[in-house]
Amino acid sequence: MLSNNMGHCFVGWRAMIPRKLKPFLCRMLSGYKPKNDVQDSYKILELEEGCSLDDVRNSYCNLAKKYHPDSSSGMADSGAFIRVEEAYRVVLSDLAGKQKADPGEEEEDQFKSKSLQHRHYLSFEGVGIGTPSQREKQYMQFRVDRATEQVLEYRQQRLESRYAGSDLSRAKDVRQSKKVKITQAVERLVEDLIQESMAKGDFDNLSGKGKPLRKFSDSPHIDPMTHNLNRILIDNGYQPEWILLQKEIRETIERLRKSIVASRRKLGQPMTLSEQKQWGRICEQFAEDIRKLNKRVDNFNLVVPILSRQMVHFSTDKEMLRARKIYEAVVEKVSDSDRKESSGEEGKRFGWKSSLLKWLKLAPK
Repeated sequence: MLSNNMGHCFVGWRAMIPRKLKPFLCRMLSGYKPKNDVQDSYKILELEEGCSLDDVRNSYCNLAKKYHPDSSSGMADSGAFIRVEEAYRVVLSDLAGKQKADPGEEEEDQFKSKSLQHRHYLSFEGVGIGTPSQREKQYMQFRVDRATEQVLEYRQQRLESRYAGSDLSRAKDVRQSKKVKITQAVERLVEDLIQESMAKGDFDNLSGKGKPLRKFSDSPHIDPMTHNLNRILIDNGYQPEWILLQKEIRETIERLRKSIVASRRKLGQPMTLSEQKQWGRICEQFAEDIRKLNKRVDNFNLVVPILSRQMVHFSTDKEMLRARKIYEAVVEKVSDSDRKESSGEEGKRFGWKSSLLKWLKLAPK
């Protein structure tokens, strides 16, 4: 019964095999040994004797793609594929024999007999041998090994970067320690100079010697040391950076406003073509000066300690409109003064005649 079942299974298996592959499978199952000569095998694979194992594999893969019955190539031929298969086996055995004859070379296990897989290039990244299920298992193991190697490389890189960072921190600590030593040396030098000046009596003529420092305020919420230091700085003419910068910004904008109005008054009204070109160049220079001034405003806003004291940017259009209004007001004022002067001159010129007429009218007849 067991033999009958096996026979039925074998018959069913043969019925499922394509007709073109039956001769090839029958030869493999019957232990068929190729009869091709070594030189003929090299010719079939389109190779020369003395080639490397990689060349043999590449040639076999290319010919298998060309002649395999299941390929979509127009040159598919089962007979040619079987001859390529036999030639590949003969060449592999020849290379294995040469490798064993030469004990100085390595990689002996590369030429061991393996079940040939002509579909390595189709799936599983060309990994594994055997049936598709076996190749899938081998491919999964390959992926696990590759992931493990990547994890080890990542950990190694992290350790290297950590040690490199520790080296940088050590170098930074060394630089910091050197800086501290230099600062301490400077402080000791200054202290020695002060003690030497005190010994010579250079500080005997100072005003307020031997008297306590005067406090700014009696409020208990104010640090007396801070106020005493502020008073000393103010008495010696010290001003914070943001105050100096604010003063510089205000002086600069006033100077620019006066210069643009003065330049417009020099050109006169109406302006000629050359004067209009000159006025355009003056406006471009004024816009560039405003842009530089706005950079100073940005620097001021970064250092000012009070948010309400921050400044906004100056607008070129608004400043030009402001200068035009000032120029028009100045022109009207000048014209009014000219009219008054002209009327005063006319009054002086004809005043004696009116006075004479009044005297004649009032005189007794």
